[in-house]
Amino acid sequence: MARARIFLFIFLFLVQPIFSNQLGNSQFQTLLKIKQQLNFSQEIAVEDEDQDFCNNEPTQILSLACYEGNITQLHITGNYWFPHLSQDFSAAALFSNIAELPNLKVLSLVSLGLMGPLPSEVGALVSLEILNVTSNQFGGSIPREMSFIKNLQTLILDHNRFEGEIPDWIGSLPSLRVLSVKNNSFSGSFPRAFSSMVNLRALVLTANNLSGEVAELHNLTNLQVLDLEDNNLGPQFPSIPKKIVSLVLRNNRFHSIVSLDEVSSWYQLQRLDISSNELVGAFSPSLLSLPSLTYLDIGGNKLTGKLLQNMSCNAGLTFVNLSENRLTGDLPECLNGTGYGKRVVLYDGNCLSSAYLHQNPVPFCHSEALAVGISPQKKEKRPHGIAVLASTLVGAVVGTVTLVGLTFLFVKRELAKRHMHPGKAPQMRLIVDKVSPGLTLQLLKDARYISETIKLGALGLSPYRTFVVDELKEATDNFNALHLIGEGSYGQVYKGWLTDGTAIAIRSLKVKRKHSIQTYTHQLELNSKLRHCHLVSTIGHCFECHPDDSSISRILLVSEYVPNGSFRKYISDGQSGHKCTWTQRIAAGIGVARGIIFLHTGIVPGVYSNRLKITDVLLDHNLHVKIKKFNLPLLVENRISGQVEDRHCGSKPKSGSMSGCEEKHDVYDFGVILLEMIVGRVIKSLNDINISKDILSVSLAADSMARRSIVDPAVHKECSDDSLRTLMELCLRCLSTELQERPSMEDVVWNLQFAAQVEDTWHRNSSSNRSSPCLNNPAEP
Repeated sequence: MARARIFLFIFLFLVQPIFSNQLGNSQFQTLLKIKQQLNFSQEIAVEDEDQDFCNNEPTQILSLACYEGNITQLHITGNYWFPHLSQDFSAAALFSNIAELPNLKVLSLVSLGLMGPLPSEVGALVSLEILNVTSNQFGGSIPREMSFIKNLQTLILDHNRFEGEIPDWIGSLPSLRVLSVKNNSFSGSFPRAFSSMVNLRALVLTANNLSGEVAELHNLTNLQVLDLEDNNLGPQFPSIPKKIVSLVLRNNRFHSIVSLDEVSSWYQLQRLDISSNELVGAFSPSLLSLPSLTYLDIGGNKLTGKLLQNMSCNAGLTFVNLSENRLTGDLPECLNGTGYGKRVVLYDGNCLSSAYLHQNPVPFCHSEALAVGISPQKKEKRPHGIAVLASTLVGAVVGTVTLVGLTFLFVKRELAKRHMHPGKAPQMRLIVDKVSPGLTLQLLKDARYISETIKLGALGLSPYRTFVVDELKEATDNFNALHLIGEGSYGQVYKGWLTDGTAIAIRSLKVKRKHSIQTYTHQLELNSKLRHCHLVSTIGHCFECHPDDSSISRILLVSEYVPNGSFRKYISDGQSGHKCTWTQRIAAGIGVARGIIFLHTGIVPGVYSNRLKITDVLLDHNLHVKIKKFNLPLLVENRISGQVEDRHCGSKPKSGSMSGCEEKHDVYDFGVILLEMIVGRVIKSLNDINISKDILSVSLAADSMARRSIVDPAVHKECSDDSLRTLMELCLRCLSTELQERPSMEDVVWNLQFAAQVEDTWHRNSSSNRSSPCLNNPAEP
């Protein structure tokens, strides 16, 4: 969450108005020094003093903002190939050069590989308001000279190697609102100085080695985000201010639970994670009904109490984890009913009634209650335990006898069949028994496919057919290299034209093993059914065979040609010459989501785990989005064989459904696409995703200005805060590391349609609707 703030406020400079006066000679020389120190080489052109840097488009590496000819914001981001720091590089010299920018207010140096202690020269940046040095290798302690920066409002030191205690002098920074030191090695006690930092809004100390009691925080009336995950803090539960929005205390040593009165005062709380602690005492049902709560995790503690079906819940709850506690009774109807959408509820490892699976026997929770001072009926404990043991033994005996009897009857029946039909294998009879239901199911699925085809119309495509090699050679001028439009380990892709003038794309797939045509019949049948307005549809195929044995040597797949290239060109890489509006991005997201839903449900079996990227989303001649990549054996790189390869999830989903697990992988991939649509930057690595997720998380807990500051500058003025918040929340849910927290694709479409409606209403009310030749209307199916 820490890294987020940095990018958040760093993008402020992209959002704020840029007043274009060319830089003076001194600031130009400073940029030149920074370029030389960081070995920019060809990545950034900083050579011409007359170049108007203030109005230059930001790049992935360098962004800056100006006011009246002075640089006010400087953002430099590295990656796996940049920078190449020289052996004599000095971080102190770098900060000394940066200090020559007297009006600098925002400084972001992210993923540059900067090592050693954070230089004391940072104290010379007296006008600085935001400092972000995320994902470097700074170590040692925070330099005392930083206390000279009295205007500092945001300090982000995430993912470094800082150690020692967090200094008390940090409380002398009067304007500090955001402090994040996530993933470092800070140790010692929780600084008492935090108790007096009344302007603090976000405090993130995740993944350090802090221990002991948490200082009094009740007076921090502006605090909205508190994240102390993965430390050794406790045992006393901290005092929490009433305006808290996100409270994460996971994986610490807190022992006591907060009082009911204090819980009921958290009326703005949206996320509460106190899991994996040592909490004992009675679980407070009022937590479930907090008016703003959407995420609750109390798992892995020793909380006791009896749940009742008539307990109430906040309607906005999307995730509840009660597992591994000492709860008894029955789940409340609001957690167990069918009318509450896609709410995820986990409750294993308690002592709930026999209606629920994976529970402990009731005496287990009673004994734990005794250990924490709760006194159940002692006289009932022993007999009850004996009764449970006796009933278990009786059940086991009865079950064993029943199983033996059924096995005997089954064997006897099969022997009788074999005696009557000695020439027949008994398993053949089992297959015959299953033919009728199978045919019925296939008829139903085919009817569904026909219905879907009628609903979509002809899609402007010819019926699926088989081509001959000469026909495709003519279409591509004998597969001339001039017609080659793509190449990879999966084969080559050529553009061609049929005799009627139809443009087509032909994928040439070399078959490494010899197989007959029948081997590929089922795979081609599935491929032929992938026809949807948001999928690149295959219109035919062609086999090339070995002349000696007629086995297949090459498969040519013929699909519709999509002329306008990757969706990324209209979002983040600027190759198209213009960018899509916010409304059009939402429309594109709806199209991609609907295409994914069709892959999951439009054919049998569904197509899951497609590993989609934004470059797999193309724009057709009407500038509608179409997905080009599917997880079919014929279409997946290095998977061209006669066998369909299983795609496992890595960990078994709790629902026990493999397709449900694989669906969540596609949801995650969609989240990455949505993330790039929001920020307008190319997302290439897991680090990019994690940093951007943190930024979105922080912005959701902040105000509208902070949210707009991270949106693509090309569209930040034209999006409503409601639609922006909806897409940010949806994006974070899609990118959750927990499969259960990710929404279904149907939920994704619903949220995107809601955002489109909100945006349309906002545009009508503000009379600021814009048009751009990019994508279809969001209401279009």
